[in-house]
Amino acid sequence: MSEIRVVLPAHLKNLAKVNGEVLLNVPGLLCQRTLLDALEERFPALRGTIRDRATGRRRAFIRFYACEQDLSNEPPDAPLPPDVAAAIAARKDPFMVVGAMAGG
Repeated sequence: MSEIRVVLPAHLKNLAKVNGEVLLNVPGLLCQRTLLDALEERFPALRGTIRDRATGRRRAFIRFYACEQDLSNEPPDAPLPPDVAAAIAARKDPFMVVGAMAGG
């Protein structure tokens, strides 16, 4: 089990009723699915906000970053890249959920 730091955008922090970073215990392999499962388990108000409840797919205007890498388009069950997983597990870098900007 890894304890990791997660950074949420302001609107999701408000829903989860948290301030600052969130510390999560993530069992098993570090991948998007296990991480988001742990986040939604701890903060049920976030279910359906980051990924679609029916399909489990990332919502269109949500992005994932860690170690200055965009992880948004990685398969949800794919292990995070080894360097990213190591940095996240050591709590050197957070896993960031970012609300994407759109418009002109």
